[in-house]
Amino acid sequence: MRIVNFIIALFLLVNIVITGQEEQLMNEANQLYQNKQFEDAITKYNSILETEYESVALYYNLGNSYYRSAQIGFAILNYERGLKLDPSNEDLLYNLSIVQARAVDKIKEVPKLFIVEWWELLISALSTTMWQIVVILFYLLLLGSITLYFVTKSGTTQRFTIFSSLIGLTGAIFFSIILFSHVQRETSADYGVLTTNTISAKQSPNESSNDLFVIHEGLKVAVHEVFGEWYKIKLSDGKVGWLPKKSLEII
Repeated sequence: MRIVNFIIALFLLVNIVITGQEEQLMNEANQLYQNKQFEDAITKYNSILETEYESVALYYNLGNSYYRSAQIGFAILNYERGLKLDPSNEDLLYNLSIVQARAVDKIKEVPKLFIVEWWELLISALSTTMWQIVVILFYLLLLGSITLYFVTKSGTTQRFTIFSSLIGLTGAIFFSIILFSHVQRETSADYGVLTTNTISAKQSPNESSNDLFVIHEGLKVAVHEVFGEWYKIKLSDGKVGWLPKKSLEII
């Protein structure tokens, strides 16, 4: 038991030290940003990411630093990464819209049915973790209501637990479907942001193949396939082509 307690205490101590180091690096990076030393701030923020620590604030600040350095591709990339952690963050959404307005490509999406568009907005409203929490809460409501029904002797309370258990069951099923759809959407295709200034998408994954269309820095694309050092990408208007891996970063 003493050994277990020692290991737990050691783990907590190491975690506190790591957290303290990350906080110090963040403060240093923020100071560099305030001093308008944006390139140095970028280096410092990225050094925090190298420790496998990530947060909405970190991606937000890093995106701002890239924007101030006129690197809109990397700015959009980091705003998008922050939105994966918090899809409804207003600061990220606002800054992303500002930077996207400066991007060259203004590609119109293929029109969708209203119900499809509504469903996609719903499943992307929260992160995977938040949807998991919602599902768990409704399952707990269901289990708690069932337990209370068999424990209580009050008819009024039992009628209430029947009603609450129906809500719990309906919510658990409905939000489980949303969670499944959200996870399936996240894993069916990766998304990337073009970080190269200008590039031509190829018909096949080699430099000698025909050019299909030209795209520019900051464009968000779906990545459907990987072949060697090439990504098969799809634009929001349905166009498909191949790009070198080095031309974009996965969100």
